[in-house]
Formats: sequence, C-alpha cells, structure tokens
Amino acid sequence: MQLGAYALPNNVFVAPMAGVTDRPFRQLCREFGAGYAVSEMVTSRKDLWHSLKTSRRANHDGEPGPIAVQIAGTDAAMMAEAALYNVERGAQIIDINMGCPAKKVCNKWAGSALMQDEPLAVSIIDAVVQACAPHGVPVTLKMRTGWSQQNKNAVVLARAAESVGVQMLTVHGRTREQGYSGFAEYDTVAAVKAAVRIPVVANGDITSPEKAREVLAITGADAVMIGRAAQGRPWIFREITHFLATGEHLAPPLVAEVRRALLAHLQDHYSLYGERTGVRSARKHIGWYVRGLPGGEAFRESMNTLDDATAQLRAVANFWDGLADSMDRLPATVQLAALETMA
Repeated sequence: MQLGAYALPNNVFVAPMAGVTDRPFRQLCREFGAGYAVSEMVTSRKDLWHSLKTSRRANHDGEPGPIAVQIAGTDAAMMAEAALYNVERGAQIIDINMGCPAKKVCNKWAGSALMQDEPLAVSIIDAVVQACAPHGVPVTLKMRTGWSQQNKNAVVLARAAESVGVQMLTVHGRTREQGYSGFAEYDTVAAVKAAVRIPVVANGDITSPEKAREVLAITGADAVMIGRAAQGRPWIFREITHFLATGEHLAPPLVAEVRRALLAHLQDHYSLYGERTGVRSARKHIGWYVRGLPGGEAFRESMNTLDDATAQLRAVANFWDGLADSMDRLPATVQLAALETMA
C-alpha cells in the first residue's frame, strides 16, 4: 500500500489502543509482520505535552518509519498545533482520533463524540490537513460507523474528510454506543469504501486469517486493522499476511520463540517506563500471553504479586521453560479458544 510518500509492506495493520500500543508493543507487532502501526492517542492539550504520560506515548526511539502519531481533541486550532508539535518531533503521518468510545474521552466531546457534530469534525480535519500539508505529512482519520444505531454517518463524514485532504480512512464496524460489545458490522465499511477514492481500512473483530480474508472480501477494503486480537498474540500479523498471500496456514509459533519475544518485550517495556511502573503495566501483557495456556491462570495470579523486574522476568522465563518441556509449539486450539473468550 502507498500512503503519501510511504510504501507500506503489507495491508495488515495494528490498531492504536490506549495503554497498549506504546513503542515496545508497536515494534513487537512490526517484528511479527504488521505493515503499519499508529501510536496510542496523544492529547492536543498543550499543558499536558510535557507530562510523563504524554512523553512516553510520544516516544519513538529506534522505531522504524513511517512514524504515525494519533492525536485527539475538540478544538481545530489546538489540533493543528498538536499536529505540528508532533511533526517537529518526528511524526511522518498524523492520524485523527474520532473512534475512541471511552467515556472520559467522549465526555469531553473528543474521540467518537465528534461524529455527533459534523461541522466541528470537518473543521478539525481541515485544520490538521492544512497544518501538515506544507511538511508533506499525510493525514489519516480513524472513526466508527456513527454515534448510535440511529445515527450512522460514517459515509457522510468520510466524503467530507476526503474532500478536505485526508489520505486514508479507518472504520471500526461499531457505533460509539456499542463500545466493544456485540459484533462489528461491515456493511457500513463497505459503503464507505464505495463512497470514496482514498484507501479504506476495516477494523473490528478480526481475530483470524480467515476472518481477515472474509472482511476484505465483504468490504472491498484496502487493508485490515487488528486490535484486541494482537494482545498476547502478536504473531497474528504474520499468520494473516501469509494466509492472504498463499491461502495456507502457518504452524503455531514455537514455544521458545514466544519466550524470547516476550522476554525481549518486557525488557524494552521496563526501559520505557522504569522498573516500578514497568513491572505493574507489564502484568496485562503477560496475562494476555498466558491466557488459555496450561497453568496460565495460576501463573498470572502469582505473577501479579511480584513488584521486582528481575523477579518478574525470572518467573516468566520459568513458566515458558516449563511449557517448552511439555510442548514444542503453542496449541492453536488454545489460542483460538482464548480469542473467542475475549471477544
């Protein structure tokens, strides 16, 4: 795929997820075959740009390009300024968040709440595009199908976004009202694709190679974006890209490979957050990896009592060593069961 001046290696992307897609996780997903990765959202509030939380979210040290930063806010001028601030710090693509359903975001009329006010949404998009254009930085937009079942306006907003210069659209197949409940629907994504000429990315409930192929066929989308299904299973990107190219399944990953990847991920995670915060925030990642595996629940409970990075690393290494003694590869059925439980 081509996005502005950037040729993306494939059409299987990792979704921006608050509290998840930090630099270590994005790099991990890319190593396992993700063709594109967008940062978790960065606020447009200038008074928070130098906070520790925002500085971590904006960390791209050693990350391969293109560097894509998602910004969120409610004021056109502030969003344009935020876009420039991030471009000056290395962002090569700016993504506008109009898809986040979180109450703390929507209560401030940011994220998917902006879909309720189309004139404001379009003014924000236009301001960000105008700010980025002199720097040759493409602007993309992530949104939902609408605010509610009775107010689906993704097609209208998609056309407006294209008319002011957005170069790619991602549509999550749920309304804000749904949050992450129920099931994603793809008819609206297909309608968006039919209404615009720019690339469209389908997002929502894509948990397997077969589902990715099905969604691409149903929607006509140019790419798929994987979110929750990549949590604890980053190799899903290479599984999907291989299946789309060959129609064949890859064997599940070797236990030893997953062990190496997880330990490297944890060390990178600690380096970004420091030991105290890193150990605590790493727990969710470790829990996702062991979900559905033999002894995984008991291990997760004991691991959550550890507050020391060395002890956490040792415990993780020992768990995977024990797993390797009983199996060479992760059981595909266990992974699928875990994903179905998550969905």
